[in-house]
Amino acid sequence: MNMIRSVRRRFTVGHMATATDPATLRRAAAELLATAIFVFAAEGATLSLGRMHRHDKGGGVVGGLVVVALAHALALAAAVACAANTSGGHVNPAVTFGALLAGRICLVRSLVYWAAQLLGAVAAALVLRLATGGMHLPEYALAGCVSGWQAAVLEAAMAFGLMHAYFVTVMDHHTRRVRAGAGAGAVAAPLAVGLLAGANVLACGALEGAVMNPARAFGPAVVGSRRWGNHWVYWVGPMVGAGLSGVLYEHLVAGGEEAEPAPSCGGRRRE
Repeated sequence: MNMIRSVRRRFTVGHMATATDPATLRRAAAELLATAIFVFAAEGATLSLGRMHRHDKGGGVVGGLVVVALAHALALAAAVACAANTSGGHVNPAVTFGALLAGRICLVRSLVYWAAQLLGAVAAALVLRLATGGMHLPEYALAGCVSGWQAAVLEAAMAFGLMHAYFVTVMDHHTRRVRAGAGAGAVAAPLAVGLLAGANVLACGALEGAVMNPARAFGPAVVGSRRWGNHWVYWVGPMVGAGLSGVLYEHLVAGGEEAEPAPSCGGRRRE
């Protein structure tokens, strides 16, 4: 019962004034830039690989998948590290959703984060499109043996693990580091999240794209393909997986620890 009350107490809606609060806008700017950095590098690596394979018929599919996975891992680690001290380094609407259900951020600030993340993804895709002379951006597709719901389950499973890794490394470590004034794991924590994302790309990339991030799919879809047939997969799967991970983390992993006060979304507390 104590754990349940703690989780419920930590969830807050927040005040509407939070949306225009300077602290919220500063954090939103960090999320926009970090998401743009990640999407530009990840989508750019996929675009470059596709171009190379068109000119080099001997290019290996396995080697290409490894390259894309490495690019996603490094780009995500760098993006999270860039924004961790300002906004928490979510870089992903699903991560923000998991943090919301876990009470680490209020609903009003979450909405601002989501808008910033989606705008950052669109901006990155637009820069890629313009800088390459209108090249067609790669689009996610499901393998012939994978249905939409199967892909959604895969996305949920990957987002669940990614959210858990984020809680254990980036979020809780960031909270301890702010309190203690030390930063010994400032690099290792984002790198752990990035490496897991890269491993997920290796595991499921050939099946359904291994997006794990609605913004990552949204930006290129808006600017590039504008095909929305299976787009719901990359929203429903990550949101469900990350949300479930956030709730279970607070109930089962962090439930025995001393509860932190719920974020006021108007005070000084960092998410």
